[in-house]
Amino acid sequence: MKRSHIFLMSSMLVSLPSPAFSAEPVWKDTSRPAAERAKALVQAMTPAEKLQLVVSHYAVDNGPGKSSVPKGAVGGAGYVPGIDRLGIPAQQITDAGLGITNPNNVRPGDGATALPSGQILSGTFEPDLAYQAGQVLGREAFHRGFNVLLGGGGAVLVRDPRNGRNFEYLGEDSLLAGNIAAAQIQGVQSQHVIATAKQFAFGAIETNRMKVDMRIGEKEGRESDLLAFEIAVKQGNPGAIMCAYNKVNGDYSCENSYLLQLPKRNWGYRGYVLTDWGATHSTVKSANAGLDQESGASFDQKIYFGKDLKEAIAKGEVSKGRLDNMVYRIVYSLIDVGAYDHPAYKSDQAENVAADEAISQKIAENGIVLLKNHHNILPLSSQIKSIAIIGGKADQGVLSGGGSSQVTARGGNIVDHTRMQQWPGPVSYFPSSPMKAIQALVPNAKVNFAAGNDIQQAVDLAKHSDVAIVFATKWSAEGFDSANLQLSAEQNQLIEAVAKTGKPVVVVLETGNPVEMPWLHDVDGVLAAWYPGTSGGPAIANILFGQVNPSGRLTTTWPKALSQVPYPYIEGAGKIVNADVLAVKQYSSDNQAVSSVNLNEDGANVGYRWYEQKRLTPLYPFGYGLSYTTFKYKKLILEKDFDKDRHTMIANVTVENTGNRDGADVIQIYGKIPGETTSRLLGFRKVYLKAGETQTVPVTLFSVSLAHYVPVKHSWEIISGNYEISARSDSLSHDALKTNIHLDQIDVQD
Repeated sequence: MKRSHIFLMSSMLVSLPSPAFSAEPVWKDTSRPAAERAKALVQAMTPAEKLQLVVSHYAVDNGPGKSSVPKGAVGGAGYVPGIDRLGIPAQQITDAGLGITNPNNVRPGDGATALPSGQILSGTFEPDLAYQAGQVLGREAFHRGFNVLLGGGGAVLVRDPRNGRNFEYLGEDSLLAGNIAAAQIQGVQSQHVIATAKQFAFGAIETNRMKVDMRIGEKEGRESDLLAFEIAVKQGNPGAIMCAYNKVNGDYSCENSYLLQLPKRNWGYRGYVLTDWGATHSTVKSANAGLDQESGASFDQKIYFGKDLKEAIAKGEVSKGRLDNMVYRIVYSLIDVGAYDHPAYKSDQAENVAADEAISQKIAENGIVLLKNHHNILPLSSQIKSIAIIGGKADQGVLSGGGSSQVTARGGNIVDHTRMQQWPGPVSYFPSSPMKAIQALVPNAKVNFAAGNDIQQAVDLAKHSDVAIVFATKWSAEGFDSANLQLSAEQNQLIEAVAKTGKPVVVVLETGNPVEMPWLHDVDGVLAAWYPGTSGGPAIANILFGQVNPSGRLTTTWPKALSQVPYPYIEGAGKIVNADVLAVKQYSSDNQAVSSVNLNEDGANVGYRWYEQKRLTPLYPFGYGLSYTTFKYKKLILEKDFDKDRHTMIANVTVENTGNRDGADVIQIYGKIPGETTSRLLGFRKVYLKAGETQTVPVTLFSVSLAHYVPVKHSWEIISGNYEISARSDSLSHDALKTNIHLDQIDVQD
């Protein structure tokens, strides 16, 4: 506090001696910009303190002789000691792609809310719900003393439907994934917790992920995965970006100067870049390329940003200014999100569990997709007398995906001890039983269960019931890709046998990816419930019985067969690699990629654009989803405001709910750029309409989706010509409203 120590005495101004006093440091002054405060902090640090901040250590006891929880760590994915004299808090880091994790039960008995999988979150087409999801993550992280969250912004595009981590990601479209990720990042950081956009970039497959080289051209990259990250970074402003395991065009992502400099030089990014655990490969090359923090250093072959970095600076191989910039970016993010001024601490106050789980359930109810509803078998009547629940451990819970995003539910997970137990397992279910939720909705009905391992028992139960609901599951996890798109043969046989009973059959899929359905034409209803989180049971039940009208849409195209995808064969797919899968030292010691994937095969035409380009008809297109009501698009009018400073366009869509139930539709606006053969998603908006209601809904179109990237200029531009704009219910809908508009050439700011 500033003091004048000046008194007015007998009309004379007298200055009295003041006790020794130091003005408040610049970095403590909350009225100053974050950049100014961060710069002052860096100037006040010693070289040793700077080096302390650029390495994080694993904060989990991973077994005898492997790792121990550092002193002061809350217990999570990582820890960086703070600098008390400068008020810099320790970085307490947690995995949290879908909820706050508790690896190896490092915090005994600490369960958390598990959000539904990324396909569900993006399938809501509602950034507001993504923001609320981020708030749950940030709130529950802060409550446990974490201030850095390794999640909140998974912007990797789904290029292959077998990827083991697709359940963590947000679909195949850059515009949708980027906007959903940005909203979730904002939600996390509203709680004074750093969110991380990850994994940067092109992690399209998990097979051999530690060494595979993903090759793609500049134009194709900027218009696909990098566009999703650009939107997430520019709109979400994450405190951190995590670089990926794989190589990109010959260089590991975490020492790839093109990748690491792109956000900083082109997108105005002021935060820091950290590695995935075990993704650091060098000192000098990584530091000079733009890597700011080596994370989970015990997973690397050696600690690269410790003694080696100090020596590299002394030799002039890495400049002192580069170290200062690394540290500046870290403390800038801590200040910018409020983690410096509002230090996280482990709270002894009770959490509002009901509120967080209600948000998780709302997301599931708005993102689960109804794929088939023959003769309107759904919603089921509340007057139904008997129900057969078959398979999928539906009497106990709902399936979750495995790996570093695995959340421990409150009360503990249900572990399938007949299947994989080691990392990326164990195969686990959240204790949210769809069967119990169904019984609660229809208390007067007889609800019986058959595990499904005895097909005849399941058939007999179905024969004596009014309806059979079969739960089919397929586990996905980090570290491996599925070898195919098939359910187990036993599950397919079960569904086919139950369908032959002649009773109405509804299949609920709990999977991490699309699956082939050889029995599709024999069943009456199919619900894609993905991995629906810790409130998944009630969410599924509410949709089946019409308490909620389904409005989720597919954000990943469902192929008819692997022959339709860009890379039908992945060598090694289906092989689960564990035993310290994250540790590079477990792989061959050579520094060469053992394989490469030419992403230019689909390039910027990811997902639905690939199918359009190749004139392939998938099983279900991007954006597809049924409702218990019907909608009709009646009018499409465009408004544009394009000049040198503003590039905005509004599509006004008049839509009518033509059914007899209230419901929600996702309006999707697609455009075709002159000279291109494929359409792009330009904008989207979910609208809620009462039965019979008509609304004219404005949908904002994003200028970057109308533009194309020009490698020679290293910039975006909207080219002159006629653009075909259409309003559709999905990427292939035949009842689309179409119009054309002429645009003049405009440079779009990168």
